[in-house]
Amino acid sequence: MDIAVLGALDVRENGVSVTPTAPKPRQVLALLALHADQVVPVAALIEELWGERPPRSARTTLQTYVLQLRELISAAVEHDPQGAPARTAKDVLVTSPGGYLLHTSGGASDVREFERLAGTGYRAMDAGDFAGAARQLRDALSLWTGSALADVQTGAQLEMETRRLEETRLCALDQRIEADLRLGRHRELLGELTVLVSRHRTHENLHGQFMLALHRSGRRSEALDVYARLRTALVRELGLEPSAGLRRMQRSILMAGPEQASAVPAGGDRLTRVG
Repeated sequence: MDIAVLGALDVRENGVSVTPTAPKPRQVLALLALHADQVVPVAALIEELWGERPPRSARTTLQTYVLQLRELISAAVEHDPQGAPARTAKDVLVTSPGGYLLHTSGGASDVREFERLAGTGYRAMDAGDFAGAARQLRDALSLWTGSALADVQTGAQLEMETRRLEETRLCALDQRIEADLRLGRHRELLGELTVLVSRHRTHENLHGQFMLALHRSGRRSEALDVYARLRTALVRELGLEPSAGLRRMQRSILMAGPEQASAVPAGGDRLTRVG
């Protein structure tokens, strides 16, 4: 079974889509796909579908959705290769004590591939191989075709999972930009960072990276403007001052030439609360 969730939901068995069109069964499949090869408790599925006040018929209705998914899977397993062990839909979407498990049989998962490539990129960064890190992280990020589960109605469980995935995406993006900066690609990054800081108005690392890229491109006043806009957003929206690391960068840009600008803060500095 091949699973894609980093964008639209797409689950296929033998190349045949088993992704339903109805919203509720799609939610069930999405949660099972995110935890492929693991048991998803019935309670988690019910909470995803109906929140804290499920109907009395919740378990029966959930079973109906599972049957609908198995009908789609049944059609797909008919395409198993000749000579392969016989399977039924229940072998793919398994009923386990307390829940259900989606069996992938070693198929592809874009989340697992993203995590593998990103992990390789992080290790390359730690080893000082910035070209390798940039390449691996770029490949990891290319697996994203949109927001996670972009076409799935989300309840509490999926909302939590999509936030987690988006955070891992942002971390990988942050590290890929850091690698590119260390490779001297500051001018190539300006367009991308312009968009990113407008989307993430209070994200310190992205703003610090943008400041550094602008400063190294000879655009000192624009780099200082970026800091001023970030500070305004932090104070107004969060009641916080920029971190000590970012304040040091601002002073460095004020006082020094591009070759002396401080490195972008690594994110460990705490924000300072106003007041």
